[in-house]
Amino acid sequence: MSIRSKWKSRIEPALAGLLGIKTRARLKPISHLEMKNEKWISTGNDPSFLVTGRYFPGWNKIKWESESKSVIPLKMYWDQGNGFSESESLTFSSIPKGFVKREVTVYIPPGTQNLRIDPGEDEAEFMFTNVRLKKTTRIKMVLGFAWEIIHRKGLTNQVTLQLLKKGFQTLRTSGLKATWSKFKGYTGHQAIGSTGSYESWVANQALTSIDTKRIKDEIVRMTYKPLISIIVPVYNVEEKWLRLCIDSVINQLYPNWELCIADDASDKPHIKKVLNEYAQKDSRIKIVFRDENGHISESSNSALDVATGEYIGLLDHDDELTINALYENVKLLNQHPEADIVYSDEDKISEEGVRHSPYFKPDWSPDLLLSQMYTCHFSIYRKSLVDQVGGFRKGYEGSQDYDLVLRVSELTEKIYHIPKILYHWRSIPESTASGASVKNYTHYAGIRALEDTIIRRNMDATIVELKNYPNMYRVRYTTQNKPLVSIVIPTRDMSDILDTCLTSIFTKTTYQNFEIIIVDNGSSEEKTFEVFDKWKKLEPGKVTILSLNIPFNYSKLNNAAVEVANGDLVLLLNNDIEVIDTNWLEEMVGYAIQRDIGAVGVKLLYPDNTIQHSGVIMGLGGVAGHAFRCASANDPGYFGALLVNRNSSVVTAACLMVRKKVYHEVSGLEEELSVAFNDVDFCLKLLEKGYYNVVLNNIGLYHHESKSRGVEDTPEKLKRFQSEIDYMHKHWKKYIDLDPYYNPNLSLKSDDSYQVKI
Repeated sequence: MSIRSKWKSRIEPALAGLLGIKTRARLKPISHLEMKNEKWISTGNDPSFLVTGRYFPGWNKIKWESESKSVIPLKMYWDQGNGFSESESLTFSSIPKGFVKREVTVYIPPGTQNLRIDPGEDEAEFMFTNVRLKKTTRIKMVLGFAWEIIHRKGLTNQVTLQLLKKGFQTLRTSGLKATWSKFKGYTGHQAIGSTGSYESWVANQALTSIDTKRIKDEIVRMTYKPLISIIVPVYNVEEKWLRLCIDSVINQLYPNWELCIADDASDKPHIKKVLNEYAQKDSRIKIVFRDENGHISESSNSALDVATGEYIGLLDHDDELTINALYENVKLLNQHPEADIVYSDEDKISEEGVRHSPYFKPDWSPDLLLSQMYTCHFSIYRKSLVDQVGGFRKGYEGSQDYDLVLRVSELTEKIYHIPKILYHWRSIPESTASGASVKNYTHYAGIRALEDTIIRRNMDATIVELKNYPNMYRVRYTTQNKPLVSIVIPTRDMSDILDTCLTSIFTKTTYQNFEIIIVDNGSSEEKTFEVFDKWKKLEPGKVTILSLNIPFNYSKLNNAAVEVANGDLVLLLNNDIEVIDTNWLEEMVGYAIQRDIGAVGVKLLYPDNTIQHSGVIMGLGGVAGHAFRCASANDPGYFGALLVNRNSSVVTAACLMVRKKVYHEVSGLEEELSVAFNDVDFCLKLLEKGYYNVVLNNIGLYHHESKSRGVEDTPEKLKRFQSEIDYMHKHWKKYIDLDPYYNPNLSLKSDDSYQVKI
């Protein structure tokens, strides 16, 4: 490379990033755009601008001013010499409603010769002007993101210093990418795309005056209008937060509520003054002044004692409900009056009122609840059940709500989820919303609540803490009876791959009560049979070869093997799997033998230690797709989703364990699906039978995917693949449209899962 080329490709961009050089971009309309009255009008389905002017490759901050009546996604294309294409594009932000000034971070790949920005695909009128680019660096981005999180979360100086210390230690030992990943996990920060994308989502979801009128009219027509008692324990909270909290209840569109506040002997004089003021203004507000401080559980019980509603809702003294929170809950109760527990999505709100870190939750997931308190806010409970379990328990302060939902959920299966943000956690110093690490006692209270749960439910299990991740746990089931596991491995030649798989199983697996059934689907290479003979001699009685010389049909191969399997448990395993964790089998067995569990999967990694599989999301990419594909193996995932063991609609048959009885109960794998989606279909049949499928993220295996089978590149294969897609849409449309263990507010683009859907 010449000195001039090196300067242009490396030194100049690095220097520009260091100096933060700014450039003004000019937008040249190239299709379906025209200017009218100083606003752009898109006139077709492919509006696009060519970005002219100077810009540098690498990380850039892009700023602009915009105005629009609707949210318009912004997509960037880069041409590296072969023209523009969808494979080299990214939706990087959006033009939100109203007038805004926005800044987001984008990556322009090296070698980019032309840059294009497409404002949506629909006809629209908008302003998009003053577009500027500012070169930045990755280290500046990390520091900027860190400062943003610290500022928004209101972290204390002590916690901030702890974060910086841990960050520099990780930076020295693991590099920049790992530092940022750990920082997000440690703070509890879970970003969805760029800040701008969530702001756009919030703007798009805002209730209009028409929406408010519609809701009020609907409330009048409701046949069931239960009284909901909002329980608020108060202690020495700042006046401004207390007022905002109470006002958020008073402003509810649904009027049939009572606000039950218990002051836990606060010594700040404004508390009594403010509470008495509100009680005099609204007769629905009930105040209890406790004589002595008893902490949050006893204070909550004091509020509970004066509650008369059919349901109770839980609200912290510095947080806020959305104006439609109670309406959405009562709307659901009119559809499902049998509901005993209802929970919704939540986000956080900074001292400045900026909303961030939204948690879009799955539907009822009992195994996820044993890993973390995910239902949290906003939740309502049938009061009679709360009374039945004795209310809040002293000694579980900090995780008193966790302890409550664990106990109440044992009395009912009528648990519903509203996939809407109805609650804002205030992120201020010493608030739990500022990160679980701020209040470590909540972590240990959570352990006590889980240990009690194990005893109450007579579970043969222990609780494992997740190091450096407060308030996250794993249940480890013991396997004293050691049932026989039949490991089924279909194969056709590819002897080296199979040999690696078998070697890893026999040399690394601590659980020894297993047999292996190798389903030979027409192998012809001499070396393959040598591998068969090798393992039959090395492990006599443990390895069986089942020969099925038929056209490839994955479902038939596995079904035939299960028929001759001796084990009570069946493990479907690809021949390109390589064992990493020695305890993989006993961990899978522990879950698979649980009565309500269907299929059990694990975290699968590509050889480069990025994720291939951690559960399957229905609808992702069209039919179904792997969650978190290509994320780092060390990434904690969305709200810890890559750390905890959690329920998933589907787990891949590349490594899937199930009780043989249950396998037969749903008639095994569907043989009409010879190649694709047979495991998806199988897991959905289990869901329909009432079983919970689970993915174990504490177990990792390597998956050398695509080494065993070719791509869909012939007319015959394409026709077969399309027929399997048609089958899935015919039989499982409801799951493709709405995966119960995902969330309708999250993206279903195959490369964009767990990103907010704009």
